[in-house]
Amino acid sequence: MGKKEFEASIASGGHHRLAQMIGEWEGTFRLWFQPDHVACEAPQRGTIRGILDGRFLLHEYRSRFGDEPIEGVAIYGLHLDDNAYESAWVESFGTGTSIMFSAGPAASEHFNVLGSYGDGQGGPRWDWRTEIEQPDPDQLVITMTNISPQGEAARAVEVRYRRVANTGL
Repeated sequence: MGKKEFEASIASGGHHRLAQMIGEWEGTFRLWFQPDHVACEAPQRGTIRGILDGRFLLHEYRSRFGDEPIEGVAIYGLHLDDNAYESAWVESFGTGTSIMFSAGPAASEHFNVLGSYGDGQGGPRWDWRTEIEQPDPDQLVITMTNISPQGEAARAVEVRYRRVANTGL
């Protein structure tokens, strides 16, 4: 990635679109273990800020599963050379002691990446899709989909955020 390409992306390209997510957010976290049955619904607060001169976004958040607090951190980016979205995600609830690395083509207007995780027993890996859409400047919808080794997809997590402070824009 050259400096000129990055500056163009910050000014009016993919990095500019990602920067629209910078801010303080609050909303609702929903978790599914089985289709059509919400296992948990709880408030969630998050902060998304630009890091490394806008190359990446850092998303830090807190929620709950019953009485258990959940804390998570994700780094989101746009790899200009590969024209791909990328992320690294860790969470006190969902990822255990692993870091989930995900990537996906930057062909669509919204952030869409695919990672995978093991079942902890040596079985085949499962896929995990993370999509972030911003229907308007003050809303974010983060959807996570669990995909079995056989390719069956099921909604796993949905976070619906609304902006509570306009920072960094």
